[in-house]
Amino acid sequence: MKKPTRVVFIDKKMYKKYGKLKEDHIKKSIKKAITNIKTNAFSGIQIPKKLIPKEYKQKYNLNNLWKYDLTSGWRLMYTIVAENEDELITAIIEWSSHKEYEKTMKY
Repeated sequence: MKKPTRVVFIDKKMYKKYGKLKEDHIKKSIKKAITNIKTNAFSGIQIPKKLIPKEYKQKYNLNNLWKYDLTSGWRLMYTIVAENEDELITAIIEWSSHKEYEKTMKY
């Protein structure tokens, strides 16, 4: 049985960035991703631990990273930060174009 998932933003900066997005195809795609992640935290693609960018490890002290494909080649990066009896908690790290994603991931 899948646990319900609470989706948060990794920090206030990301939350504000999301709030400033215009209602366009990217914001709609992010909203859809959030809805899907709430239903199933594992709906994205898990990034192998050895490929997690050092910046993410250092800045957010994370040990797992997930990618969710958005519209127009954009990517949403998130992590599962906690699990308890009742729910999982995921945190959105960022979203970016495919080109920016490749740069971050050093592909």
